[in-house]
Amino acid sequence: MSVRDLTILGCSSQQQTRFRNHGAYLLRWNDEGLLFDPGEGTQRQFIFADIPPPVTTRIFISHFHGDHCLGLGSMLLRLNLDKVQHPIHCYYPASGKKFFDRLRYCCVYRENIHVVEHPVKAEGLVEDDGKFRIEAYFLDHGVENLGWRIKEPDGIKFDKEKLKAFGIDGPIVRDLEKHGHIEHNGRKVKLEDVSHVRTGDVFAYVVDTRPCKGALVTAKNAKLFLCEATYLDEERALADEYRHMTAIQAAELAKQANAQTLILTHFSARYRDPEVLGVEARTVFPNAFVAEDLKRFPFPR
Repeated sequence: MSVRDLTILGCSSQQQTRFRNHGAYLLRWNDEGLLFDPGEGTQRQFIFADIPPPVTTRIFISHFHGDHCLGLGSMLLRLNLDKVQHPIHCYYPASGKKFFDRLRYCCVYRENIHVVEHPVKAEGLVEDDGKFRIEAYFLDHGVENLGWRIKEPDGIKFDKEKLKAFGIDGPIVRDLEKHGHIEHNGRKVKLEDVSHVRTGDVFAYVVDTRPCKGALVTAKNAKLFLCEATYLDEERALADEYRHMTAIQAAELAKQANAQTLILTHFSARYRDPEVLGVEARTVFPNAFVAEDLKRFPFPR
């Protein structure tokens, strides 16, 4: 089975600290590498994380504030230097096309890679290529900003005991999955007799927003929900002014969305130890964890 995990390459907000880089997040999932909001220094964070940058197959930009995109140009340059053969799909708000181009062509180089752009003009389904269903929803941040919702296809989960009862094993299982039914030992066996549909997992990414409908739709039933928690709740007025969330608001959103696991990120530089935000969030949503540079969170099937 391929690696399935979320690596925090950075978890700071606008201002980097001695301990936190600009935000950037790599989700390794189904033999792909999905990179979200590569801030300044992302390429170097890959080195510290001991992950080769060419694992990146898709890059998602929520919006074009600097701490969410300044690493895009250097990441594309690095992938170009490595002469990766697979396409690099880039998803971003269509209104930021000029910023995307400036970052992509920020210096002189000979382009070797194949970049496939997906500028998003309307919320909802962006792409369904059979590997992932990618949706985007507008958030509330004062500039055009997208929450990303990504779902893998539903699959078949076989019941070992039922297979054993029918005497089915080995290559016969593949035949059953392929055709939907087989004749075995004088009996007709249907796929649904020995299996059930396993709903595909959902990853949701919401940053730089006040609580809003788009954030809730993005996070609905997510197995792993990565969400900003810029401030403690005592700073809610400040969070509202700058269109951000507190840890309590992130937890309330996760609870309302019926998410399974909440990862808090995008911390204000005022918090040397962001675990205080985790403590606050867990009063509302117990299964909440705090991001930390280079930390990995499992995303098991």
